[in-house]
Amino acid sequence: MEGQRWLPLEANPEVMNQFLRQLGLVPTWQFGDVYGLELEVLSLVPRPVCAVLLLFPITEEYETFRQEEEAKIKAQGQEVSSGVYFMKQTIGNACGTIGLIHAVANNQRHLEFEPTSPLKEFLLQTAKMSPEEKATFLEKDESIRVTHESSAQEGQTEAPSLDEKVDLHFIAFVNVDGHLYELDGRKPFPVVHGKTAEDTFLEDSAEVCKRFMARDPQELRFTVVALSKA
Repeated sequence: MEGQRWLPLEANPEVMNQFLRQLGLVPTWQFGDVYGLELEVLSLVPRPVCAVLLLFPITEEYETFRQEEEAKIKAQGQEVSSGVYFMKQTIGNACGTIGLIHAVANNQRHLEFEPTSPLKEFLLQTAKMSPEEKATFLEKDESIRVTHESSAQEGQTEAPSLDEKVDLHFIAFVNVDGHLYELDGRKPFPVVHGKTAEDTFLEDSAEVCKRFMARDPQELRFTVVALSKA
């Protein structure tokens, strides 16, 4: 992760929606807060939902789990749909932008773009690339970098300096071909979390988010946002 560093993006739906609008996404779908993972709270989230982003702390417990999970998947294998758009993260603090790219890229059938959208152009140019090639392409994409920088300074909390160590990380959950995928640019591949459907996708994602929280019961720094039809 050495090399380029960006300012971290705040887990603030208004900032995310503005970021995507600036990159040419028509606001027919909007990010909103998910205030809890209990069924009655999830029932308040506007439907349909096509993506969920989780912000969580990278702790020793999580890193141990991540290494064990990676070894297990490598040993057992998993079937990943060729329709999944997945990219690696090589830029420090870019996980918010990569989470948003994962959310949008895997829902292009639902979303609309302006004719000159820099994000649509990025997705078209990177569609056939490997996860590593997509990461390198993002490093050179000025329009996304500039938009990220301005959005990172838009949040309600003061943006940390570029050199400050940030131990919070964004990942995305999406439904591709009826399977729930966790997309995390720090991992070598997508993680399949079983079957899902459009009408259960939010609840299924919430169950995976609960497992993240259960691994770190002392931690309170979890934020969940959902991309819902406006």
